[in-house]
Amino acid sequence: EYWFLEGVKRDNKYCLEGFLFPDTYDFYEHDEPERVLKKMLNTFDTRFTDSMRQELVNLNNMMEDKLRGNGFGKNYIEEHKFTVREVVIVASMIEKETANNGESFTVSSVIYNRLTKPNKYPYLNIDATLVYALGGRNELTAQDKTIDSPYNTYNRKGLIPGPISNPSQNSLVAALQPEETNYYYY
Repeated sequence: EYWFLEGVKRDNKYCLEGFLFPDTYDFYEHDEPERVLKKMLNTFDTRFTDSMRQELVNLNNMMEDKLRGNGFGKNYIEEHKFTVREVVIVASMIEKETANNGESFTVSSVIYNRLTKPNKYPYLNIDATLVYALGGRNELTAQDKTIDSPYNTYNRKGLIPGPISNPSQNSLVAALQPEETNYYYY
């Protein structure tokens, strides 16, 4: 019943991750889980505004221009258009990679710059995705970077299969409006 969940598979208990908007809520003791989930999803629906939907169109136009400029054709570009879910995936990585809101737009630019040059930068190399895959352990080793996980951005190309957090409003905006940089590292 939520427009932003269109195409999201309901195949595991984490399927709503990224869409449960982090905010302060009032709940009743022994509240029904369905009511709690609906309240958080309604908040996401309210916070992902019509202007943010337009920003998604702008983001896809920017990505199309960069991909075309990097030699990719129409079919590749169409296959790599961002959906709301994919923006939430990027926002979740931004959320976990940044120490403060001021860094969000730069981190966003690095992610998109890498995604638009997959031949040169096939891996996103984001530690936060590994931390997620390892269950929250923050001390990463070189061996950790070799684990077999769809969330290992050191040996899996492109975006991860799902969000690794429920991103804040700032991270969502940063994912939709990346800073214009030539950075591929941060």
